[in-house]
Amino acid sequence: MTTKILIVSRGSGFMMDALDSNLKKSGFETVHAEPVVQSIENVKEDTDIIILLADEYVYESADVLVYLKDLCEDEGLPICLIGYSGEMEKIRQYIPDKCIVREFKRPFDAKNVTEKLKDIAKVTEEKKLGKHILLVDDDLTFLKMLQGWLSPRYRITAVKSGMQAITYIANHTPDLILLDYDMPITPGPQIMEMIRTEFNASEIPIIFLTGKSDRESIMNVMRLKPQGYLLKAMPKDDILASIDEFFENNKWNNRM
Repeated sequence: MTTKILIVSRGSGFMMDALDSNLKKSGFETVHAEPVVQSIENVKEDTDIIILLADEYVYESADVLVYLKDLCEDEGLPICLIGYSGEMEKIRQYIPDKCIVREFKRPFDAKNVTEKLKDIAKVTEEKKLGKHILLVDDDLTFLKMLQGWLSPRYRITAVKSGMQAITYIANHTPDLILLDYDMPITPGPQIMEMIRTEFNASEIPIIFLTGKSDRESIMNVMRLKPQGYLLKAMPKDDILASIDEFFENNKWNNRM
């Protein structure tokens, strides 16, 4: 799928033409708009990334900056800034840091900007694919089965040990971890404790996978305060419904 980049700039010039050429050579689709709300509105459909090529117009275009902020917040569009320090400062009065994924100060290198945009495009494409679930289970048969059930709806990464999960989380942030409770060597509760102490992983929701449905076992699971538990013996439709409900409502309803 081609990544579409909307370049907002006043007029054209050597540097903008060089950037446009480099982006197209790298497989990006580019569209252009003047720093006018209607001009952006006319071409914004299916945009994946916005590049704001700033100059003095930013000092008199508050309506455009507010409009771009709304696009970011309402449609999740990342914004890259190109400009001088004063222009960047003015833009940040209207567009919050959470919307700005990258800054490039003038004079800029078109090839360098293009390379950085490749990384941003990769993240953007991943987000478009949906929620990301990390499956952790040493039972390869169950792991493959659950992965097959979930992969049509979610992005799935599957690992067969707790330590593989820790290594993966060091560089990735899934939206949910489905963690086997009864793994050998390093059991689920210990892995959960390790995950919770990782700076970037302390808030990732964890739901235990367990094959035991007796009250004592379930209470032992819930004492650890995960977001919930999932019985491995549950029917496929119930498993899918529970996970769908979790993402829709940000709340887990344990099903027996």
